[in-house]
Amino acid sequence: MFRKIEHLGIAVENIEESLKIYENLLGAECYKIEIVESEFVKTAFIQIGESKIELLEPTDGESQISKFLKKKGQGFHHVAFDVENIDDEIKRLIAKGFVLINQTSKDGADNKRIAFLHPKSTNGLLVELCQEK
Repeated sequence: MFRKIEHLGIAVENIEESLKIYENLLGAECYKIEIVESEFVKTAFIQIGESKIELLEPTDGESQISKFLKKKGQGFHHVAFDVENIDDEIKRLIAKGFVLINQTSKDGADNKRIAFLHPKSTNGLLVELCQEK
């Protein structure tokens, strides 16, 4: 079951410079910067009420975030939903015909298990499922 929007992912070229902008804009400070080796990305999180903003900077020139930045530039990258049971949601969504990038959940940033739905099955929007570890 989907419970809430967990975070909005924003692709950036430089986390430190982007944090200055978003911290000033949102009136809140970053609570965590983390590198996710498996995704070749550096992340920074800002809490806003029950949701978060996740800034994503590539750590490798061939990473998905790097390719996104080259194609589309900085900006909105994905929406992440908090789910009650990620493995059950993956099975449910596959049974409904959704195409998943990840057939099983994996470790992600901010102490989460994650999986992504392919944008071709969600009208062009990259959707992430998240569950607290």
